[in-house]
Amino acid sequence: MCGTILSGAAVSSQALAQEAAQAAPAAPAEDIIRTIVVNGAQRLEPTTVLSYMKLRTGQPYTQESADQALKDLFGTELFKDVSIRNNQGAVIIEVVENPVINRILLEGNKRIKEDKIYPEIRLAPRQIFTRSKVRADVARIVELYKRKGRFAANVEPKMVQLDQNRVDIVFEINEGPKSKVQQINIIGNEEFSDGKLRGEMVTKQSRFYRFFSSSDTYDPDRLAFDQQKLRQFYLTEGYADFRVISAVAELTPDKRDFIITYVLEEGERYQFGEVSVESDIRDFTPEFLTPQLPMKAGDFYDAKQVEDTVERLSETAGLFGYAFADVRPQFTRNKETLTMDVLFQVAESDRVYVERIDINGNTLTQDKVVRREFRLNEGDAFNSFQVKRSANRIKSLGFFQEDLEIEQKQGSAPDRIILEANVEEKATGELQLSAGFSSVENFILQASVRQRNFRGKGQELRASVSYSSYSQSIELGFTEPYLFDRNIAVGVDLFRRDLNSFNFVNNSRETTFEQLTTGFQVRAGVPITEYLSASFRYGLSQDDVTLEPSLYFTDSNGDGIRGNSNADACDPLIAGRFLCDALGNRTTSSVGASLIYDDRDNRIRPTRGQTVVGSVDFAGLGGSVKYLRGRFNASKHWRVLGDFIFTAKAEGGYIHPLEKRSQTPGDGIDDVRLTDRFFLGEPQIRGFDIRGVGPRVVRSTTIPGLDTSGNPINMIADASSATQTDDAIGGRAYYLGRAELEIPLGSGASELGLRPSIFLDVGAVFNVTQPLLLTDAQTQSFSTLDSQGNASPTGAAAPLYLTTDANGAAATTFDATTNGIANPIATSFTERFFGDTISPRLSVGFGVNWNSPFGPFRIDIAKALLKEPGDDTKLFTFNVGTQF
Repeated sequence: MCGTILSGAAVSSQALAQEAAQAAPAAPAEDIIRTIVVNGAQRLEPTTVLSYMKLRTGQPYTQESADQALKDLFGTELFKDVSIRNNQGAVIIEVVENPVINRILLEGNKRIKEDKIYPEIRLAPRQIFTRSKVRADVARIVELYKRKGRFAANVEPKMVQLDQNRVDIVFEINEGPKSKVQQINIIGNEEFSDGKLRGEMVTKQSRFYRFFSSSDTYDPDRLAFDQQKLRQFYLTEGYADFRVISAVAELTPDKRDFIITYVLEEGERYQFGEVSVESDIRDFTPEFLTPQLPMKAGDFYDAKQVEDTVERLSETAGLFGYAFADVRPQFTRNKETLTMDVLFQVAESDRVYVERIDINGNTLTQDKVVRREFRLNEGDAFNSFQVKRSANRIKSLGFFQEDLEIEQKQGSAPDRIILEANVEEKATGELQLSAGFSSVENFILQASVRQRNFRGKGQELRASVSYSSYSQSIELGFTEPYLFDRNIAVGVDLFRRDLNSFNFVNNSRETTFEQLTTGFQVRAGVPITEYLSASFRYGLSQDDVTLEPSLYFTDSNGDGIRGNSNADACDPLIAGRFLCDALGNRTTSSVGASLIYDDRDNRIRPTRGQTVVGSVDFAGLGGSVKYLRGRFNASKHWRVLGDFIFTAKAEGGYIHPLEKRSQTPGDGIDDVRLTDRFFLGEPQIRGFDIRGVGPRVVRSTTIPGLDTSGNPINMIADASSATQTDDAIGGRAYYLGRAELEIPLGSGASELGLRPSIFLDVGAVFNVTQPLLLTDAQTQSFSTLDSQGNASPTGAAAPLYLTTDANGAAATTFDATTNGIANPIATSFTERFFGDTISPRLSVGFGVNWNSPFGPFRIDIAKALLKEPGDDTKLFTFNVGTQF
């Protein structure tokens, strides 16, 4: 049987006691209680029932004592019904026990999961059912829904009767819609518009485009916070007498949404009057500090500026070792002149020294890993700047929580301070299997193991394997950040990478050459100053660049199969001379050094600071490759307009050959090999395809035609019938710039891991020797056969390319060196060279980073505003993966 627990039939325990007392027969006042018998008790012992009331044998039985006994028994909430009868001193107490709870069930909850609701319920299985506890649990569940913005939520408790006096309690939940803020009304504002003031509030009016935000959800706590935000805004604008008279939230008639009304009193606008500093610290003289104050007499009063000045003065005192300097602003309000005099009083304090550094909360990480990031040692004079720098360095390790702060506590004496770092360790080990699809790599599969805090010593150990349609690699690496407990970082990397380069044939990606690289690198880094460091490296690698013989090699013996003879070689008519030039096996032995300046507040996700890196690499310490390569990159981060983060980056590089590879002038061979050059495109410059910027060779099919004078020529075929390949060949130099603004979103979007940004990218890659191109003009020196099939040389013997006769008509072509066998190249083409220019390529766009449930996701939409002929543009790019 199922029934509503809290129905109209439910009455209070006091009322039940009164009814039972009235039903009990009146007893003579002189009756003495001779016996007391308890009937109906099942789980409780009769003596336990008697202990809850004051009736005792030998006492007089009166109506008042019976009423009190009923109240006492009902007050225990152990009984569903109680009655007392007196038969000439024989008192009989009939009880009906409340049932025992078997299960507690939830129905109708969709927006809030059960694991969030059950902790709010105090009732539990095997407890005695009581109505008061049910009412309290209902109130807690409703309050939980209100905190989630669902003020229309309703909870109806039901009781399902079972055998053996047991019940199931079912909380039927009607969640209702989320209560939105339909409208925000502001009364009393004269200087600022409603829209301006609404913009200062955290709470927003419900609009269709705020589907990612929870700011339009009604929250009483947020209402109080918005009043404070309004006060802060007016105080920064000079309205020192501003106050919020009232803030009322009313439900709409349909009980679904809220209308909030603020009544304000702006008051008069004040200006700064006399602003000065009074200091009791010897090193802090008013003559020195007063000119440094940011506010001047006549400026509009700004309470935020006053707060910032107090903080700045405290930090300045901390730089001189006064950790507990007390800076108090004293205000003098002149209502007649509407000016506010401010006196900053710096009270006398002792110079402070670090007594002890305590580190708490690190269970895996060794103390020395944290201590070596401190810029202060025990016994040093206190310095607030060094404390903040220490906190930033500890956060940059990536081992602990982001909001880490170093607490400052009073030491054993007034001039002693204890620095306490309460850390909360994060997982630093990563075992990841990921699969996904990228617009650059197509299908991607990766497996990696990484421990950033190996053995709790801050060491990094990693191993990874990756596979995609165009690249495969395996890498191993180890880094020791403090060699022999000295600030010297050393590391070693082993790698084997198999890269399939590609071009585009009619917008279809085709593999060109394969580059197999095997090698290692050892590296070391040492600090020079707090923010300046140097790193050194040595690398040895072997590159083997190959082409598919069956596609790109000649058929020297005429059997129709390419690459099956030692005489077969790379055919420049098919592969292009720049690709044939890249083939071979070579060894690179290089040494390099970098100079690094880095003062960012956080190396993982910086919000302010800058980095500048200059590096140079020399290849030629043995090996077969010789060059000198220099690179420079810099970045700067600002927090602007509140929580917006603006980032500007610039980089560039140049590679200078130290060997002469070209044999004769004009042979089209660059002294820097194809695999050593710089390339640019996606993802460096969004809005362009991968390797879509810079020097390239485009090969297009041609068809017979006539020029304007009627002379036969070969013309580039139209797009529908043409075969076109697009090969990026890179350059010796490049530059790249980026400006990006990360846009903060509401708490709802932040919880989803959304980080949108707008950006501008600019760059170019250039400076390469123009390869020797194959054009129609070159075909005139090739040999053909006459009508009898005899060789009719028209020039030096060479692989035949001619596909049109003198009148521009189609003609069969043969190679004089193959006894009249038809040349497999039966299509005429023209190669053109594009993109070797320093002119900038520019793109603008927007993107979103999303830490989605199925893995990291990045999407960019960018439009190329400046481009050069031959560049490959791309509007939409994305990258997505998943972990399992």
